[in-house]
Amino acid sequence: MTAILFGSISTIADTSELQREAFNRAFASHGLDWQWGQEEYAEMLATSGGRDRIAEHARSTGADVDADEVHQTKSEIFQQLLGEADLTPRDGVVETIAAAREAGHKVALVTTTSRENVMALGRAVADRISFDDLDLVVDRTQVEQPKPDGEAYTFALAALGEPAGSCVAVEDNLGGVEAAARAGLSVVAFPNANTAGHDFERATARRDRLELTDLQSFTQTA
Repeated sequence: MTAILFGSISTIADTSELQREAFNRAFASHGLDWQWGQEEYAEMLATSGGRDRIAEHARSTGADVDADEVHQTKSEIFQQLLGEADLTPRDGVVETIAAAREAGHKVALVTTTSRENVMALGRAVADRISFDDLDLVVDRTQVEQPKPDGEAYTFALAALGEPAGSCVAVEDNLGGVEAAARAGLSVVAFPNANTAGHDFERATARRDRLELTDLQSFTQTA
C-alpha cells in the first residue's frame, strides 16, 4: 500500500449529527417549518449533496425555496457548530494516520465538500490531527464534478502520483463509496452515526474501527 485516502470529513470525526442540526437551524432562520429527524435524514444520505437534498425536499412539499441560499446558511451554521463542538477523531483514525506516516505511506483527504468546511474541521481536530501534515487535501474547488462522480479520486491519484491499485479509500456514505469504486480504488466503508443502516454493497469491506494492517490487506501492494 502506498496511500490512504480519507473520503469525507466524517471519516475523520463524525460530524453527521452536527450537519443535521445545521440544516434544521438553517430552515428555522429562513422561516421554514421543516425539521429533519434522524431517521428521515439517514434515508436522505443515500444520495450525495446537501443543496440537492434541500431542493428535493422543497419540490416534494411544494415550497418555494432558494436552495442555494438555504444551503449557504446551513454551511455557515455548520462551521460555527464545528468551532463550538468538542470533537473527537473516530476510532482508530489518529493511530492509523500515525502508523501510515511511520510506514512511509501517503495520507490524503479527498472530499467534495467546501474548503471552508474542511478548514473548520481541521481547526476542530488540530490538537490530534494536523491537516498541514497530510500529503494532499482535495475539496470541491479543485474538481468540477462532485461525488458520486469519481473525479475527486482520479484527481487525487494523479496529484499523489500513485496508481489506484496501491491505494485504499475510506468512505462513510454511499456516494463516496461509488466515487472511489469508479476510480478503481479498493474502498472500506466506515459508516457514521447516520449511515450505519445503509447497505454498502459496493465497498470492498466495512469497518467500525480503522487499523493500518487491515487497510493494507485491501490493496494490491501491502
